[in-house]
Amino acid sequence: QICLSLVKLLFYLAHSPLGSIVLLDFQPRQFVMVDGNLKVTDMDDASTEELSCKEDNDCTLDFPTKSFPLKCSALGKCEGINEKKNLFNAYRYFFTYLLPHSAPQALRPFLSDILNATGDLRYGINETLNAFEKVLHLYKSGLYLQKRPLLLKDYISLKGFRMAEGEGYKCWPSYSHLGCLLSVHSAEEAAAICNSQSQCQSFIVTQRRTWTGRPLASFQSSPTDLIPDANAVVYIKRSASSGEKL
Repeated sequence: QICLSLVKLLFYLAHSPLGSIVLLDFQPRQFVMVDGNLKVTDMDDASTEELSCKEDNDCTLDFPTKSFPLKCSALGKCEGINEKKNLFNAYRYFFTYLLPHSAPQALRPFLSDILNATGDLRYGINETLNAFEKVLHLYKSGLYLQKRPLLLKDYISLKGFRMAEGEGYKCWPSYSHLGCLLSVHSAEEAAAICNSQSQCQSFIVTQRRTWTGRPLASFQSSPTDLIPDANAVVYIKRSASSGEKL
């Protein structure tokens, strides 16, 4: 969410009515999340000036660990230097820390491609935004889910109940520090996650939603006290329920 919002912001800056805007003091502390969108807190160090040049050798974009040769345009300006400076700073301050983590395994190769392409400045901001929106579509639609044996049949479903709140086993990356609360596309994906975790014996797909509209599923190491709830369904592994009173 943070990286996609940042890319949308940089897309706007690259195509602003004032021209391509560069953030000269590009640091994480310069940004804040407001209603799920990343905002710049200080525009004092923003500039529309692009580096003047006479030849391509005048257009080297230097960073502490990398340098990139750019072209000198017929107008005597280094082509795309503001856009590329913003994008590489997004890569070094945000993408490298946030993109490799927490995505479903099937989507990680797509995020690795974005990471590598922006780290080498092979992608401009347009291509970067398109790549992010493709990943978001796969994530929201569930198209990233690989065909696999249906696992939900291995669970007993108890409609009209939910599990009592309490501390469960912890997993990563959980939306709750008290237990294992993960985003899922469906109960079938939740069953696959539960099967992949040795501690998991039951789960419930909650009414809570993430920013993408996906529900959150709560995973438990054992079936806890059940509470009547007309809108809920508890799923318990058949192997776990054999010795439990339901």
